[in-house]
Amino acid sequence: MSTETTDLRSIRAGTVVALWRYPVKSMMGEELNASHAEVRGLVGDRAYAVVDEATGKVASAKNPRLWARLFDCRAAVVEPPEPGHPLPPVRITLPDGRTVRSDEPGVDKALSEVLGRRVCLAASAPEGARLEEYFPDLEGLSPEGYRDTVTELPLAEAAPGGTFFDLAAFHLLTAQTIDALRRAYPDGRVEPRRFRPNVVIRAEGSSEGFVENDWVGRVLGIGSSLKIKVLIPTMRCVMTTLAQDDLPADPGILRATVRANPVLVRDRGRYPCIGVYGSLARRLSSGGEIRRGDPVTLE
Repeated sequence: MSTETTDLRSIRAGTVVALWRYPVKSMMGEELNASHAEVRGLVGDRAYAVVDEATGKVASAKNPRLWARLFDCRAAVVEPPEPGHPLPPVRITLPDGRTVRSDEPGVDKALSEVLGRRVCLAASAPEGARLEEYFPDLEGLSPEGYRDTVTELPLAEAAPGGTFFDLAAFHLLTAQTIDALRRAYPDGRVEPRRFRPNVVIRAEGSSEGFVENDWVGRVLGIGSSLKIKVLIPTMRCVMTTLAQDDLPADPGILRATVRANPVLVRDRGRYPCIGVYGSLARRLSSGGEIRRGDPVTLE
């Protein structure tokens, strides 16, 4: 990594090369040139989720036995959201090409027909919201030894209440990590979108390998005002193996991650990880604009 100094406390760490938001949890999202970022992440990210009316659980492609068809839907905000204003409606494109908006009375019925269960589209997670996660039969995927098992986990442990994030509001990934996984698994199609990041960063200079492993506990400065505290490596799951758009289903993606980057995640144990979770460093920043091409510093 380059040690070019940007001020007395920070070094140049890289450049933002891609931005993504996912207006409905576990649906395909939209690539952006710019966005406003705040304590709830990129404005409009995970603004909605599908909730199973029978169980009250949040639907997630982490359990593809029930919710794999979420990946066949795509969500986009109908017009650019503005900070401090209500989020514009979200347009959902269904697998057959039909569209339905989040503010239409028929949205729940349309989604229920696609998913084969009675569901509703929710804009806020109920207190104590949980989702299900399927662990395939793969050694080394979890320190608990889960194999061919469905478990439950809470949402948004490190994010504002009522949100639909798996853990935290920002998910960051380096291009070098994608390159490293490609080297580890040359027969697979390893693409950033398999891992559903918000921010993809090309690390500075000759950095290679799983660069962001070393960012945990540090603060990233992005652009002129955004500061993100890197909290924890992103523990990977079966979602990375599912077909999406032109990417085929490929269980080898997860097997390669288990081999290439098992990481000790605080007191949780050792998991295969790609990328890192972060939250707004609120003592340093109230948020700000983020754009492709923005410089990234490490403090």
